[in-house]
Amino acid sequence: MSQYIDPKTSLARQRKDKLLYKAVWGAAAITILFLLWVVWHILSNGLSHVSWEFITGAYTRIGEASGIWAMIVSTIYMVLLSLAFAAPIGIMTAIYLTEYAKLGSKMVQVIRFCTESLAGIPSIVYGLFGMTFFVTTLGLGFSILSGALTLAMLILPVIIRTTEEALIAVSMSYREGGYALGCSKIYTIWRLILPSALPGIVTSIILSTGRVIGESAPVFLTAGMVTQIPESVLESGRTLTVHLYKLTQELFTQYEWDQAYATATVLIVLILFLNLATKVIATKLNKSA
Repeated sequence: MSQYIDPKTSLARQRKDKLLYKAVWGAAAITILFLLWVVWHILSNGLSHVSWEFITGAYTRIGEASGIWAMIVSTIYMVLLSLAFAAPIGIMTAIYLTEYAKLGSKMVQVIRFCTESLAGIPSIVYGLFGMTFFVTTLGLGFSILSGALTLAMLILPVIIRTTEEALIAVSMSYREGGYALGCSKIYTIWRLILPSALPGIVTSIILSTGRVIGESAPVFLTAGMVTQIPESVLESGRTLTVHLYKLTQELFTQYEWDQAYATATVLIVLILFLNLATKVIATKLNKSA
């Protein structure tokens, strides 16, 4: 027996649905406009000052010919080293939480609490801890290694949570099929579950890369800001973000403004490229899975 619906009530619901629909699209449009505004402002002011000499040249000092090659190399070192520390720990922690730990156990609650706490700590606090522990206590000094260890702690929650969600999304039939064929647990995880969760894992790593590139306070307090290409991980270096921070403290002439906008242009293009690469790689891996 069909339930009678008052036409006035139905019309009111339709109006509310349309209003909510417009509000959702309006919020999405505002978000896109903010992004386009920031990108346009940076690119319009800095793109004309970006050249091959600016990217590959050596940095001298403000007011003279300044390049950012040393900062690019330091940034690459920082990204690779921090991921080398954080990625294995984060992925293995996620595997433990999804495949080995008992649901609702005390250990799982402790790990989740620690992960959520790490995610909520401001980055400047990581910098203070890194300067106190890695730089001073362990005697690593202001170096790429100190900065990478600090940033590894910073991106660890991102890798754990994203990898965990990717592993949970893998169908239970993969596990059941592997066990039914007599495969061991580790073999099933390594050959069946991890390949299926690879798009999500790659996404977490690329997003963490963007986070490492975008941080300045933890790097400034642990890796220093020496404008040289570090010959080893125990030497100091200045990343692109720290270099931009330093430039913004010396904006006295138009040339210095141009240098700051050019550096910001390289940074924002790099971040946009990483986000685009995340989408492309994840799409291809999903198709091949």
